[in-house]
Amino acid sequence: MMLRRLLRSLPLALLILTAPRLAAAAPRSSALDLRDGDTLVFLGDSITHQCLFTQHVENFFYTRHPERRIRFHNAGASGDRAADALARFDADVAAYRPKYVTVLFGMNDGQYEDFKAETFARYAADMAKLLDRIQALGAVAIVLSPTLFDYPVVEARKDDATYRFRERSFAPNYNAVMAYYGAWVRDQAERRRLPFVNLWGPLNDFTTEGRAADPAFTLVPDAIHPGPGGQFIMASALLEALRPERRNVSALSVTRAGDKWSAPAALKLEGLAGDATRVTFTHTAAALPWVIPGESTTVATKWEWREDGRVGYDLSKAGHRQSNEMLRVTGLAPGQYEVKIDGQSIGRPVSHVVLGSKIELQANEATPQHRQALAVALLNRERNDRAVRPLRDLWSTLKGARRKFAQDPAGYAAFRQQTQLEIDRLEQLARDYEARIHAAAQPVAHRYEITRVADAPAPARARKQ
Repeated sequence: MMLRRLLRSLPLALLILTAPRLAAAAPRSSALDLRDGDTLVFLGDSITHQCLFTQHVENFFYTRHPERRIRFHNAGASGDRAADALARFDADVAAYRPKYVTVLFGMNDGQYEDFKAETFARYAADMAKLLDRIQALGAVAIVLSPTLFDYPVVEARKDDATYRFRERSFAPNYNAVMAYYGAWVRDQAERRRLPFVNLWGPLNDFTTEGRAADPAFTLVPDAIHPGPGGQFIMASALLEALRPERRNVSALSVTRAGDKWSAPAALKLEGLAGDATRVTFTHTAAALPWVIPGESTTVATKWEWREDGRVGYDLSKAGHRQSNEMLRVTGLAPGQYEVKIDGQSIGRPVSHVVLGSKIELQANEATPQHRQALAVALLNRERNDRAVRPLRDLWSTLKGARRKFAQDPAGYAAFRQQTQLEIDRLEQLARDYEARIHAAAQPVAHRYEITRVADAPAPARARKQ
């Protein structure tokens, strides 16, 4: 019976299984249009509670739009199903008056079992209610597919005493169940004309590719929760699909014709001058590159975060695709050139041919703009470590209290009031960090110097014998 159900579902599931790696079908609204004063809420379960893909999306907007004060609220809670989100919706979503709400459920809703029609029906009904509630707020729901369930990890770690799920039972085909759930939410997003983001596809694709070289490769170290690399791929997929404005940091282009250097007026370069072997100018970019710290947290968590999150940055090619900080210099005399920013070399000399094509700077850790962006990301990591993730821990505690005091409304009200004091403190701490992050992301003028360097001496020829 189960096999017949899954076979009937294949045409729908193929919608997600064959989706492009880092982009779903273009949403009806082609941009995540966050303006000054807008709020984006991330609604989900423990995968959102981890505060990683959400943090990367926050960093993108903090550095890409430093002129705007955009608010972010993480509304993830460990163990949640769509029904649990409905129970906390008014206080944890509606109260923040969001413009957009990302919705990520399904991993817990399927109960880690083979496909069951009644289980899926509950998920479908609760998701429909959630989408209705978001619409009633006047907000736009951004529907996310469930993520990869990596069953081979379960098999590989069944004798691992450190594996916290080693006593649990998981259906070997549960990843296929998540594909079905993802195909269904994609269909619902299409019917409702809502943006949809395919997370399942890229996580599966990159895992398959990684295992071709290393059979032990995984982006989901406990089979359920994507690690830092996987979480960055999720953030990259979201931004790739929704195509927010200002996807490129800057495109600096200067050229020499005769004795004169020139640049597009829109760049607003200052002090542009030079000759055939040297050019200098000052530029203030409107944005910073999207960067990621190597360490995802400075505090202990229950999730296994062993890998460097930059694994996901490299796999998704996020630097080129979603920063692309470019420098092009044409008209230089032949030779090797050193590039300095604010008096500091940013790397080994490059040829005039390479400069005339372009060089990309977004991943260059020697540039001052990369260092500034990293400082913003580290400050936001501290915000998530000290305020946001502890806040989500409290919301998980509230879920347990609702069950504990199910027959004692007065007892729950007292517990809720006491917890609210700490929630208020943590939210104020998060707002204080936001002010510091906003200040740290402000544009800074940088002076560029491109100068020809002396050619290296040719190697001595061997004497003829």
